Amino acid sequence: MSEIYLDNAATTPISDEVLAELNDKYKNVYGNASTLYGLGRQAKQILEDGRHTIANSINAEDNEIVFTSGGSESDNTAVIKTAEARKSLGNHIITTAIEHEAILKPMHYLEKKGFRVTYLPVDKEGNISLNDFKAALDDETILVSIMTVNNEVGSVMPIHEIGTILKKHQAWFHTDAVQAYGLADIDVKRDHIDLLSTSAHKINGPKMMGFLYRSNEIKIPSYIMGGDQEDKRRAGTENIPGIAGFATAVASLTEPEKLARKKRFQGFKNQIINGLNSNQIDFEVNGSNDKNISPHVLNLWIKGISTYIMQNNLDLAGIAVSGGSACTAGSLEPSHVLIAMFGKDNPRIEESIRVSFGRYTTKADIDYFVDETTKIVNRIKARKAK
Repeated sequence: MSEIYLDNAATTPISDEVLAELNDKYKNVYGNASTLYGLGRQAKQILEDGRHTIANSINAEDNEIVFTSGGSESDNTAVIKTAEARKSLGNHIITTAIEHEAILKPMHYLEKKGFRVTYLPVDKEGNISLNDFKAALDDETILVSIMTVNNEVGSVMPIHEIGTILKKHQAWFHTDAVQAYGLADIDVKRDHIDLLSTSAHKINGPKMMGFLYRSNEIKIPSYIMGGDQEDKRRAGTENIPGIAGFATAVASLTEPEKLARKKRFQGFKNQIINGLNSNQIDFEVNGSNDKNISPHVLNLWIKGISTYIMQNNLDLAGIAVSGGSACTAGSLEPSHVLIAMFGKDNPRIEESIRVSFGRYTTKADIDYFVDETTKIVNRIKARKAK
């Protein structure tokens, strides 16, 4: 039985071209980019070529890209080091109640250090209110960290509007773009973004590889202490194969390719919704399917069947889906995103699954998912009826 992989919001399979690039660089480019001899210069050239490719993808300057180990390090650096560097200007931070744990846990840490954090609420479609944001902003606000796309329900935040509001405010603007990068149109200059986090493994690139965009106007100390790599902004010998692989993944995401994927993914969503409706499955979409939503994520409330049972039965059928964020689903903890949207006592909290699409998802995969989900629901409901 082949595996049907529908958890691309958690991670994606590495592409053939990225794997080939990694193998080549691991074998042939093993020099340290900080050295002055030939092998080091060769590594340095690959490092800077990769930096240029990635900078262009978000309309940044090359020297505004700092390579990291991934989204979590980038998020932690942006939040914690900004708070520490700007505490003389104020102690207030604004974020949302549905951020990834890589943002929420640093926020909790900073609260223990005396910072005030406002967690903006969301509506039942996973969207924040700009009026709530404006009301929360005050003279003590030094940082706003709001994700571009939510990883569990796919809601799209008003990044451009927030950046425009903050243009005349002292607060720096950080966005976790891990789920958006590779699909969304990201322009850090247009949207007045000061700091931005991404991760390579969400776009068929290597794991343990990401970057933090830092505007040249932003001055924060290195989060990782040691050597003077990355222009003294992130210590540690650069991962040259990882950077080359990341750049290869980015280069494959041309504008026509991104548009084609969006269209395909929206088609998959409609295929699932129409298929489950045709089979008379009792379900609802958590969030929205037609506005302010990323096409690659579909969160479904399968009424009356627990997340745990649904996941396990789909797994037995060879289908991989999630119960929410990959960082919490393994522990079967209730989704903080769904709690923020619907309240802690809503049955959706323990009866929802997340389906997410990627480069290698096919229409046949979706047909199989709909068929197996229908069989599982009917089988479980028949048992309950006895």
